[in-house]
Amino acid sequence: MNSPDTAKRSPGGANVESSPADAPRSWPRRIVALILLAFGLALAVGGAILAVNGGSLYYLITGLAYIVSAVLLWRGDARGVWLYGAMLVWTVAWGLWEVGFSGWQLAPRLIAPFVLAALLLLPSVRRLPAPWRIRGGATFAGGLVAAVVVGSVAHSLGEDTEIPSLRRGVQAQAPGPLPQPLATIEREDWQAYGNDQGGTRFSPLDQINTSNVSGLTKVWEAEMTATVPGEMNALQVTPIMVGGTLYACDGNNGVHAFDAETGEVRWRRNVSDGQEPSGKPCRGVAYYKVPDAPEGSMCAERIFAPSHNPTLAAIDARTGELCPGFGNKGLVDLQQGIEPYPHGLFYVSSAPQVIRGKVVVGGGIPDGQYWGGPSGVMRAFDAVTGELTWAFDAGVPDRIGAPPQGQVYTPSLPNSWAPISADEQLGLVYMPMGGATPDAYGGQRRPFDDDIGSAVVALDAETGRMRWRFQTTHHDIWDYDVASQPTLADLPTPQGVRPALIQPTKRGEIFVLDRETGEPIKTVRDLPVPQGGIAEGERLAPTQPESSDLPAFREPELREKDMWGMTPLDQLICRIEFKRSRYEGMFTPVTLNKTIVIAPGSMGGVNWNGISLDADRGIMVVNWTQVPDRLELITRAETTRRNFQIAPGLDAGGQTDQPMLNTPYGAYRTQFLSPLGSPCTAPPWGLIAGVDLVSGKTIWSKPFGTGRDIGPLNLGVKTMLPITIGTPTAGGAVTTRGGLVFIGGAAEHSFRALDTATGKELWSSRLATSANATPMTYRSPVSGRQFVVVAEGGRPAYGTKPGTKLVAFALLSSGKQ
Repeated sequence: MNSPDTAKRSPGGANVESSPADAPRSWPRRIVALILLAFGLALAVGGAILAVNGGSLYYLITGLAYIVSAVLLWRGDARGVWLYGAMLVWTVAWGLWEVGFSGWQLAPRLIAPFVLAALLLLPSVRRLPAPWRIRGGATFAGGLVAAVVVGSVAHSLGEDTEIPSLRRGVQAQAPGPLPQPLATIEREDWQAYGNDQGGTRFSPLDQINTSNVSGLTKVWEAEMTATVPGEMNALQVTPIMVGGTLYACDGNNGVHAFDAETGEVRWRRNVSDGQEPSGKPCRGVAYYKVPDAPEGSMCAERIFAPSHNPTLAAIDARTGELCPGFGNKGLVDLQQGIEPYPHGLFYVSSAPQVIRGKVVVGGGIPDGQYWGGPSGVMRAFDAVTGELTWAFDAGVPDRIGAPPQGQVYTPSLPNSWAPISADEQLGLVYMPMGGATPDAYGGQRRPFDDDIGSAVVALDAETGRMRWRFQTTHHDIWDYDVASQPTLADLPTPQGVRPALIQPTKRGEIFVLDRETGEPIKTVRDLPVPQGGIAEGERLAPTQPESSDLPAFREPELREKDMWGMTPLDQLICRIEFKRSRYEGMFTPVTLNKTIVIAPGSMGGVNWNGISLDADRGIMVVNWTQVPDRLELITRAETTRRNFQIAPGLDAGGQTDQPMLNTPYGAYRTQFLSPLGSPCTAPPWGLIAGVDLVSGKTIWSKPFGTGRDIGPLNLGVKTMLPITIGTPTAGGAVTTRGGLVFIGGAAEHSFRALDTATGKELWSSRLATSANATPMTYRSPVSGRQFVVVAEGGRPAYGTKPGTKLVAFALLSSGKQ
């Protein structure tokens, strides 16, 4: 009997003798056969598991085809090649049936099979009898199929990909100037975190515009040197500029002042009061000028900055010295009246808000740690003396001042960690609220927790009493915090101009409310949501609100075919995990001992970056992220077995093991990633859009960011390919009267300028790392030039290294205009 290595097939299919000299040549073919066999076994086994869980049969069938092809190829039977070719045709047809010509969806389905097909075309592999050899015609046909597939993929990878969730009411062009701007902003400096109290992030400057932005050049860098020993955390700060000086804070309790023209250091100040940094970011500081104070006197102009202790510091804007008449030698201890807690579990990361001579602060409490922790009380302090003016404690709503001696503010209240807005004329301060901790279990929440959690709350600036509230998620157990600064605008409506508040959310919903009353201006509907399957003691809201007149900045509801990966194998694993998990849309009930998928996840849709508003034309610019989470609620006994611990400092709130102490349960939460570290849902993961706020119609939308500086997430491999993929985003946009959007935001070492009307990229600059902070712009009082400044801070969670610099750009012309 002839062995497989010494026999070949005749044209009629019978074995024919092969020369002994052919035996050494069989090893390349056998190596390829082993590769196909291993690939096929993985697909078949995984495909069987997927099928058992109610998923697609494709992987099981295709895995078996790989195995048979490998066996035939090992035997020297060319029918293995033809079977593989038939499998390729089947795979292309299946891929197009599932996802059409969606390039990033087709890529993992087709690239690996075609790479393996190329191995079969190697001369050393296809040394087979003449009748079975792959002729030029077959090669040409295979190449043609490959070209068609690759062409469709390349076409679909373009940056103008249509975003399904934004298809509602797309219009052809941007609106012209409004008869009355949405906000009156004429300052040429940048005096608050969002430029104005209402957080529009709009500048009236137009020296840099669509016609000359291509000439923008880096003019200086300012190093945010640590004011205490140790490494700096990644910067997320938006500086302010007043009187020719830039002011910014870092994540290590440092505050810095720079010359706005040259970037030279004017002063640095550490405000830690001896406490160790806890690793939390500092995203901004606030400015205040004391009325009637003598010009140039000590602390006549002051900078308010938070520290990790946390404390609130008042610093002389001119010298950097602490203001001796404010609090205790320039510092107010924000721990006063707060239940004792481990270091890092109570902090202030956002800029304070100044209104009517008061400094208002909230406070952040990390997710998933324990019930009974720090209070989410909101407080106002006299901007001159630092004395407590009022405190809003929802658990004791009638008490204006601090709790009596020996008592504390109500523990575990929902907290306001995001940037705050204010209306000086109405005397209202607008607080975006997170949920009560722990996020994944609400069975112990009190009625007042459910009243203000994941809401925007309007407080009276004089008394701190609540004037109105609007809840964006009822009884939030998914971590859909209101993470964005409310944006204030005067919005034209059929009933006339109304004072509006625009509230973005992590859900991707944007609610437009009357900022005086809290009543919706754009239609809000309460829709029924899934119920059942929850843990003992939990409860669910029967309905959740939807803003039906504006696009939803999130992906459509997920399906198995939406799962993704860098290869067919990790895509298969993502499919298996999806089918094994519970998923019923964005309000999937959190289930005991059963993983659920939460989309959008805790990173998106719109997070702390908020929106930017072209006040002249009413264009709202939104960048958002869509990377789902996976969450499993587990018993207390299981958390003990797994040794879940409180994680203070940098890791608190971001760790996967959430102990949720003093409750019946713990939680395991992570982003929904493949084994290679890429999201289990297909790109784009980060997007940007322009929306006509008046009509509610989308003007343009596209994925944002290329894969140049990241590869598969968490692997640290750069692709170096400037192909638009839509990376996760952190850090928002600035709009200008010059018709421009300036934004870093992406997980990419690039800073960009887009045309506000079309979204077209007009300019970009490479950076040393990513700019995951919101930029700002101002006109220098020295040269008259318009500068654009952004923190080159990086984001290790996105695969970009930490940075410690502010970077400024300007046109080379130095003449005043």
